[in-house]
Amino acid sequence: MSREKTEAAAAFFAAELLNWYDANKRDLPWRRDRDPYRIWVSEVMLQQTRVDTVIPYYERFMERFPTVRHLAEAPEEEVLKCWEGLGYYSRARNLQAGARQVVELYGGVVPDDKAAISSLKGIGPYTAGAILSIAYNKPEPAVDGNVMRVMSRYFLLEDDIAKPSARTKIERLAASIIPEGRAGDFNQAVMELGALVCTPKSPGCLLCPVLAQCAGRAAGRERELPAKSKAKPPRPELRLAALVEGRGEHAGKVLVRRRPDSGLLARMWELPHVLAPDEAARSRGRAAGAAAFAADARVLASATILADAKAAGVPEAPAVADADDSAASAGAVAAGTSMAGTAGDGRFDALSRGLAEEAGLLVRPVRLWSEEEHVFSHIRWKVDVYLAEFGFFLAGGREAAAGAAGGMAAEPGASYGGPSDADDLPEGWLWIGPEDMASLAFPNVFLRILNDYFARQA
Repeated sequence: MSREKTEAAAAFFAAELLNWYDANKRDLPWRRDRDPYRIWVSEVMLQQTRVDTVIPYYERFMERFPTVRHLAEAPEEEVLKCWEGLGYYSRARNLQAGARQVVELYGGVVPDDKAAISSLKGIGPYTAGAILSIAYNKPEPAVDGNVMRVMSRYFLLEDDIAKPSARTKIERLAASIIPEGRAGDFNQAVMELGALVCTPKSPGCLLCPVLAQCAGRAAGRERELPAKSKAKPPRPELRLAALVEGRGEHAGKVLVRRRPDSGLLARMWELPHVLAPDEAARSRGRAAGAAAFAADARVLASATILADAKAAGVPEAPAVADADDSAASAGAVAAGTSMAGTAGDGRFDALSRGLAEEAGLLVRPVRLWSEEEHVFSHIRWKVDVYLAEFGFFLAGGREAAAGAAGGMAAEPGASYGGPSDADDLPEGWLWIGPEDMASLAFPNVFLRILNDYFARQA
């Protein structure tokens, strides 16, 4: 396309698109004023999330944190709880960190300078452009997936939009055609067209206000564009989770733990779980594996462990019928597993041993409760959830568990410092009931599991 034709197509695009937007724009809560804080919150929530999903979250969030100062001063757990269910929780943490920067550096006023706003935590080129154009009407492009799709089709751009160079090219093109005085409306109009008409799989070309000069449509390539290389599929992981039911004064409650302070789902609450043993490793040499399992069974069946379990009030596991291997049978009793687990796929044993080694927690899996799935951007979790009975925490935590898994085979009478009881939980662990679900923030997968569990107990 010649420069003259491109300029004519760009002018047509801007004029017709704004006319269409003025007549058809959706009434969305963040469009009712030009408050930069409210626009900021909406744009962060809308990343990777549908508009109809965001609206109720946005309204609750703004009711709870109506100003940037309210958000900056709130406890992080409240912010995460208000965000619970939206996923991508680093967005919420970055949003609050950015709000604190605004309060500390700019007196609580979201800056209208590109360099200043781009320096805030979690604000990239798109979010900066959206805030500056919509709130302050500055001629800055705001290029998201919708915009790249619309521009690629309309101008017949064949660049791979997964590459940074393509985004940069489209940002320059969008900046060059923003109508004077209507930057915010123009950026929102392009996004609106992508969301409602120029959709990814079935573009509604006959309803498009700029159909007459769409080069992609004229070439019959509207369904091929934009060009995008396939992303690497998320890595599958099998997780084994324990739904540990309380007894006595903790009857009706479940044991949960807080995740580490950094990394995936940082500081959120969850059911204790472990990564399942590698399938390939489990399939290698059953004979060799049986010897290793018997050694582990003897460790867990040691006199010290059994005495500690009894002192902690842990009931003995029921007798195992038709157990051919006495060491494996003893291990099942001590570890709290049943032979249904060890004789099957070994997941009872893997869960018990994994929690003992990682957290010093001894539990007895009883039966499979549910199978769940959750997809992150880079990982796909399949979570097998097992109802389990609480045993105790080894007093030395993970270090004691490591000793149990290592040196105890050679020294079966050694002591780990004794067990904890159900009231003596390590830091970061809690017994919770349904009333606690209103204050603790859980990732979606564990939120579903717990809500389902408490609903069934009601």
